Amino acid sequence: MDAPEPSLTRHAALEPLLSVTELADYLGVPVQTVYDWRVHGKGPRAYRFGRRIKFAVSDVAAWLEARRDPPPSPPPGPVVPRRG
Repeated sequence: MDAPEPSLTRHAALEPLLSVTELADYLGVPVQTVYDWRVHGKGPRAYRFGRRIKFAVSDVAAWLEARRDPPPSPPPGPVVPRRG
């Protein structure tokens, strides 16, 4: 008996890819901004399939995390006047 042909169902664990439009919608920015980021080396890593550009969800998450602001500093404590 021959082995079954490989199929896409075997690759169901592959990570989802986002299109430029999907990434722009997710981030709430114009599509052109995503293209501009790519031209200037500022956007997330991407895959190119011919003329199509796709972004792995994990690459987008890593790129976002690298841009996250640090947590806010705690407010300063009360100022105690010095005696002397």
